[in-house]
Amino acid sequence: MKKTGFIFDLDGVIVDTAKYHYLAWRKLANALGFEFTQEQNEQFKGVSRKRCLEILLDIGGIHASQEQFNNWLIEKNEDYLSLIEKMDESEILPDVQKVLTLLKKHNMPIALGSASKNARPILEKVKLMDYFDVIVDGTHVTKAKPDPEVFLIAAEQLGVRPEDCVVFEDAVAGIEAANNAGMLSIGIGEAKVLSKAKFVFANFTEIDVKFINRLMK
Repeated sequence: MKKTGFIFDLDGVIVDTAKYHYLAWRKLANALGFEFTQEQNEQFKGVSRKRCLEILLDIGGIHASQEQFNNWLIEKNEDYLSLIEKMDESEILPDVQKVLTLLKKHNMPIALGSASKNARPILEKVKLMDYFDVIVDGTHVTKAKPDPEVFLIAAEQLGVRPEDCVVFEDAVAGIEAANNAGMLSIGIGEAKVLSKAKFVFANFTEIDVKFINRLMK
């Protein structure tokens, strides 16, 4: 029997940690003497921490030695970790757990495919760890989305062919990565932004049981 694999991004799909990333990046920008807006933060969606810092320094017109660059990466991550320390189940986005529970009930293979290097501690804090058969995060990949590496590794570890996988993503780069992997892409967010996704929903409250049942078949 053919298996369908389900792969979820983390930030903006399962939990909204984007707000904590923004606060940590803004704090660093302010310390370096410039402002960092919510609009500018949109460029950081689905992007690696290293690339985010490169963009931030470009915005501020700041040149850094490799040592400074590495220190700022560490500083930002420490600030972010202190912000997420208090996360709990209330941070799970609406109806995400309903979808995960339905998939688990039908023994569907489920993976996390995220650029975040903090995926495991976040899943533990919000008590969703047990839903995932496989976790592929920023510690397992060398190429950032839209490269499909993270999703291809997840499919391989699930034992499911890429073309039999469904990906839930909120970022343009993530949708492109899913499409590049030959997977079915489902956007969570604005349809005009995620226009390359096969399906788009504003959030999981719009996804009904019938739709999930169709995906499982």
